[in-house]
Parts: sequence; C-alpha cells; structure tokens
Amino acid sequence: MSQPAHTIGDGARALWRWAAQSPLIASGLVAALAAAAALTTLNPALAGDARLLLFVPAVLTGAALRGFAGGVLATLTSLLVLFAIQRAPITALELFEALAFIAIGLVIAGFGEQLRRAEHEIGPRTEALDVREALVKSIFDAAPDAMIEIDTDGRVQTFSAAAERMFGWTAPEVLGRDVSMLMPEPYRAGHDGFMHRYMTTGERRIIGIGRVVTAERKDGSTFPIELAVGEMHVDGVRSFTGFIRDLTQRQETEARLQELQSELVHVSRLTALGEMAQALAHELNQPLSAISNYLKGSVKLLHEESLDRPKVLDAVDKAAAQALRAGDIIRRLRDFVARRDAETRVESASRVIEEAAALALVGVKDVRFRLRADPAVDQVMADKVQIQQVLLNLARNAIEAMQGSPQRALTIETTAGEDGMTIVSVADTGPGLSAEAAAQLFQPFVSAKPNGMGVGLSISRTIVENHGGRIWADANSPTGAVFRFTLRRAHV
Repeated sequence: MSQPAHTIGDGARALWRWAAQSPLIASGLVAALAAAAALTTLNPALAGDARLLLFVPAVLTGAALRGFAGGVLATLTSLLVLFAIQRAPITALELFEALAFIAIGLVIAGFGEQLRRAEHEIGPRTEALDVREALVKSIFDAAPDAMIEIDTDGRVQTFSAAAERMFGWTAPEVLGRDVSMLMPEPYRAGHDGFMHRYMTTGERRIIGIGRVVTAERKDGSTFPIELAVGEMHVDGVRSFTGFIRDLTQRQETEARLQELQSELVHVSRLTALGEMAQALAHELNQPLSAISNYLKGSVKLLHEESLDRPKVLDAVDKAAAQALRAGDIIRRLRDFVARRDAETRVESASRVIEEAAALALVGVKDVRFRLRADPAVDQVMADKVQIQQVLLNLARNAIEAMQGSPQRALTIETTAGEDGMTIVSVADTGPGLSAEAAAQLFQPFVSAKPNGMGVGLSISRTIVENHGGRIWADANSPTGAVFRFTLRRAHV
C-alpha cells in the first residue's frame, strides 16, 4: 500500500512543478481545484447548472490574475475537473450547459483582459505621477523664492520651505488660514474685497501682473517683496499660486546706492555753488564798483557850487546801466540753476506710495506701517520718480524721529483736498516738532540732524511746488508730526 501512495505523491509533486513553471497554468489549476474541492465537499450529486456555478469564481480568479488567457484556461480546466469527478455519463443537457459555461467564461475572460490592460497602463502612469509629484515637491521646497498656494476663499493650501524661512511661520501654522495674515494693513483688511472683485469682475491688480508690496513677518516686522500671482484651473477647481521674492537685500543695495548718489549730488551742488559764487563775485565786482564810483562822483558834483547838471545825470544814468548789468548777471545765473519742470503723467498715488514705503522700510524693525488710501482721489498728475523722492525723504525723517519712541507707527494717507487736489500725509509718533524747528523746516542748509545737510526738505518743497502743490507740517495727535503735500488730481 505504501508504494501506490508514494507514486501518487511523486505525481502530484511533478504536476505542481510543471504548473509552477507557468503562473498562468498555476492560477487556473489552483482556482479549478479549489472549486472541485468545494463541489466534492458540498454534494457531488448536485445538478449540472449548480455545479457549474461553483466554478465561476475560478474563472473570475483566472481572468483577474492573467487576463483573457487566464480566464479561458480556468474555464476549460473547470470543465475538465467537473467531468473528471463525475461518474455518470455526460448528457446532452450537461453538454449544452458546458457550452453556455464556456461562453460565459469567454465573456469574463474578455473583461479580465481589459482590466489587466488598464492596470498595465495605469501602473506606469501612476508611477510617473508619483515621480513628477516628488519632483515638483523637491522644486517647491528648494526654490529660493517663497511659493504659496491659496484657494478662491484666500485659504492657504501649500506653504513652501522658503516661505517658512521668509515669514517665520511654519506650514502647519498657516495651512487653512487666510493668506491676509501675512500682510500688514491696509492689505489685510482689503484682501477679501480684492479677491471678491476679481472673482466677480475679472479685474486684475496683481494676478498675472506682479508688483512691489509690503509683507509682514510673524514677529510683526514688515519688509518689501516682489509678488507675482498665477492662476490655475485643474478639474474645474481654481487656485492661485503666489511667487514671493524678498527685496530686502536688493532694496538695501539700492537704498545705499541712492544715498551715495544723493551725497554725490549734494557735494557736486556745493562744489558748483562755490564755483558759481566765485564767478558771481568776479562778474558782479565790476558793475558794483562802477555803480559805487559813479554815485560817489555824482555826490561830489552835487556838493559843488557850480552844479554841472548834465554831468550828474550822465553819471546817474551810467550807474543805473551798471545796476541793470548786475541784475542781468543774476538773472542768467538763476536761469542756469533753475530746475526743469516736472514731467507729470497720470499715476496711482497708492502705487507710488507703496513702492516708496517699501524702500524706506528696508532694514527697519519695530515700525508699524499703515497706508490709508482713498480710491476716489487715487489718480494724480505726478512725476513718479520725483514724488517718490519726496515720500522717501519724509518717511526716513519720520523713522529717524521715532527712534526713541515707545510706539513707532508710520502712517501715509491720501485724502481729498480743495480745488481738485489730493493731500498726501506722512505721520509719525515721534516727539514732534519744536516751534524753532518748525519755523525753518524748509530752509536750505538748515537741519536738526547732527550729520544732516539740510537740503532734503528744501528739495522736497521745490519738487512739490514744481508740481503745482504745496508742502507744510503740523503736529500729530496725540504725539509726533505729520507732513502734508498736495498733488493735482487727474480728471480721467
């Protein structure tokens, strides 16, 4: 009895080794044998259709694992196993049922093949998407510029590593919150309105354009940034990605270059002023000396007993001519040094202020900047570079004045003035102005600073007056000073 058992065991192992060489054969064989075991366990005498139903899972398994070929093999194997364990002869009905089972098996095998091909196509695509996602994430984290993605409600969806370094916030602290938390006033309060206006009207202010604005760190300090925003549409979902560049270092370099340029201009002006003073003294010396001599001679003639009236009149006429000559010299000198007229055009006052404030706040900490702009008076006629020079000078003076103040707030505001003018106010919370300083604020070469040259406010006054406006200073409430100047409003 041991020999036949040994022979059966060897045959089973040989069959298994043969099946193991082909996963396709193994899958169909295992599925069919499992169904046969179930059939034997339940009731070998079940009707043909019921018995065939037990082999449907075997066909499904083969089709799922090996596609069309696996489904066909499982179908044929199931029939062979079924007829092998059946002791009675095959009837015509059972043959018909077998053909029907083959048809169903072919259909299942076809669906299995489609699923298998779809899996083969989806697999590489999924891997490619995973690779691309990892690549995008690595670029997103390694980019030197900060990148922030928000939805249409302004909620932060992604916050790059550069953004964490730039703003001082971590991604978990920011995700899901309104992006306005990264903005100082007035941008924080107006951001939702900007988003709503764009979503309803499509009017672009920053999206696809870019501009220089001011941002706020976690510690409350502000710094200048260059902001560009792109819009995306994915599966009907809109989102916006902001690319942010910290301009602090670049603005510091530009500010230093501007300071050096200003110092060079001032030194050049002083040098030219000295040379002109020497030339003026030389040119005026002759007519002034002639006037003195003619008048002295006239006085001498008037004291003589015999008055020579024609000679006196001639001397006075010559003195008057020399006086006119001196006046002409002064007039030509004034025309030579006169400033050119401002080349004005329509500008946005708020945009001009934003850029000037961003430059003035470079390297400045613990100063709260606020911009309150009236949209109704935003369009003005101005030479952008010259007005920014005025704003930069006033803002820096305000920041220096607040160095020892417990509260340091810089507020720039635009309001409506009389006669079609826009009033620009630069207010600080410093110690304010003394009566003596206020009396000579805009005089040239007069400065309250230890190392000041006393030309900043004088130049600012000249620029504003060339724009057809005026500049003055008042006390701020409760402390500090406020400088105001006017610009002509653009009627567009």
